Formats: sequence, C-alpha cells, structure tokens
Amino acid sequence: MPQQAAAQTGNEAPIRHVERLRVPWWLWPPALAFTALLAAELHLGAPGLRAWVPYAILLPATAAGLWALGRLRVAVADGELRVDDARLPVRYVAGVTVLGVAEKRTLLGVAAHPYAFVVQRPWIKGAVQVHLNDPNDPTPYWVVSSRRPAALAASLLAARASADSAPAE
Repeated sequence: MPQQAAAQTGNEAPIRHVERLRVPWWLWPPALAFTALLAAELHLGAPGLRAWVPYAILLPATAAGLWALGRLRVAVADGELRVDDARLPVRYVAGVTVLGVAEKRTLLGVAAHPYAFVVQRPWIKGAVQVHLNDPNDPTPYWVVSSRRPAALAASLLAARASADSAPAE
C-alpha cells in the first residue's frame, strides 16, 4: 500500500497551462511619456533641486505600477485554475467558453452578472468564461483574460476530465 500511495503522489496533475498577462512593450513609452509630461507640469516654477523631485517620484512609480499590472499569472495546475491569488478547483468547472472581442465586450458590459469574478486586462483581446457548478458559491462564472484562450479552455477541460476520472480519496 505505501508504494501505491507514493506512486499516486508522484503522479499529481502536471502544470497544463501557464501564462503571464504582462503589459505590452508598446504601452510603456506612452505611459512614461505621459508621466514625464505630468512631472514637467509639476516642476514648472520650482527652483533648484526641487525641480527634479516630481521626476524622481513619478517615473519610478509609473514603472512600478506597469510592472505590477503585468505580474498577473494564469495557470491550470494541480487540479485548479489559478488567477493571481484566486484558486478554483476544477471539480467546480461546469464548462468553458472561449470569448472573442465582441463576446468579451458584451459579457463585461450589458450582459454582466454582478456576482461574476472578472480578471480582465484591456490590452488582451481574448478571454474565457468559466461556468461554475458550486451550489455553495453565488459566483455564476469567472471571466479571465488570456492571450491563448483556446489553450486555456482545453487545459481546463482536460484537468476537469482527469479530476473526474481520478479515484476519490
């Protein structure tokens, strides 16, 4: 028996999908240029050393903010969907819908449910809608941005299928 348990723990579900929703390179120059313009407006009229204070504060803060926006990680691993710090066990996934630009806009706009869990990045066109089947959770679905929504949907469905076929403990 101990050998069988060791074999099962060694056969845990591998990572099926990982992506980081980074801020694209083309968004950094306009953001930093706008911040430099704002710092220049604040710097006007300030004599001496104080003239550089807005630049020294605003430009690093903008870079840190862009980096923080781009650190979001989406992964399907170990029997759960991980979106940053949020975790969803795949046993609660009832289905997955790949969303295009128009469907995403509709689902985040006029057709939005107030209890939906949404993690979207406006610079990413694709997304998935993960339909939930959890009677104890009022959340009807998750909407998650993805650069590869079809691969994310396939990984979720494959993880759910392997969780369904795994023996119960």
